[in-house]
Amino acid sequence: MKTINKIDECRVAMQELRKQGNKIGFVPTMGFLHEGHLSLIRMAQRDCDKVIISIFVNPMQFGPDEDFKKYPRDIKRDTSLAEKEGVDYIFNPSVQEMYGQDHKTTVEVKELSSVMCGKYRPGHFAGVATVVLKLFNIINAHKAYFGEKDYQQLVIIKKMVDDLNLDIEIKSGPIVREEDGLALSSRNRYLSGVERENATILYRCLNIARDMIAGGENDLEKIKKRVLEELEGNKFVRKVDYFDFRDPLTLQEKRRVRRGEDGEILAAVAAWIGNTRLIDNIMIKV
Repeated sequence: MKTINKIDECRVAMQELRKQGNKIGFVPTMGFLHEGHLSLIRMAQRDCDKVIISIFVNPMQFGPDEDFKKYPRDIKRDTSLAEKEGVDYIFNPSVQEMYGQDHKTTVEVKELSSVMCGKYRPGHFAGVATVVLKLFNIINAHKAYFGEKDYQQLVIIKKMVDDLNLDIEIKSGPIVREEDGLALSSRNRYLSGVERENATILYRCLNIARDMIAGGENDLEKIKKRVLEELEGNKFVRKVDYFDFRDPLTLQEKRRVRRGEDGEILAAVAAWIGNTRLIDNIMIKV
């Protein structure tokens, strides 16, 4: 396995792989790897000849009061995990290498970026889209792999690829959960013991919504009211940003189940457990 820190060196290495006829799979990460990341790496290995991951904590996607400085970083641990999984390359650039002194260009996927998490984290998805496009241009992979836990991000990246005619296939991997249902996230490490125990309420509430729909309830506003009562009744839930029902393709908000028309409905939540903002979602078959 080789770690590369420079854009030019990365480009040359990937061009050489392509010349040799290799299919390249790319897994973008912000590091502090967990089983969710590793599951994407394994998907890439099954599909491709060579696998490259990026480890880059992107300042553009953090707001001024967010956790950029304290976001968990451990490149030695990440390198060890990646090597065990058979990763061929790690691209680990500095902020200076990625953005230089006078970076002025951003990419924005309109409408999709202004709802759900975008409403509460203005500028976040412009930062995500910009860095992902830069990484796609540097690495020039055949396929890129994203987790479904960041479902809104996945929809935005797919739309960007489609709109800008990018020659890369976007693949997604299912949410990986702890035994008690908590979705794996690098930010879970911020939780205290008792907060960690109570963080499972997000997944429980998503399942309440699933069960109510399965039981025949069509009024999504009624389900939302029931779920918000559950969330707000937990003293460890400091704030709920949203609990939404959305169309899986367009992210348009849904207020009623249309039996026979809706194939699937996305239920998604963002809430603060203490000082930690967590997100989760499930796809509900109708």
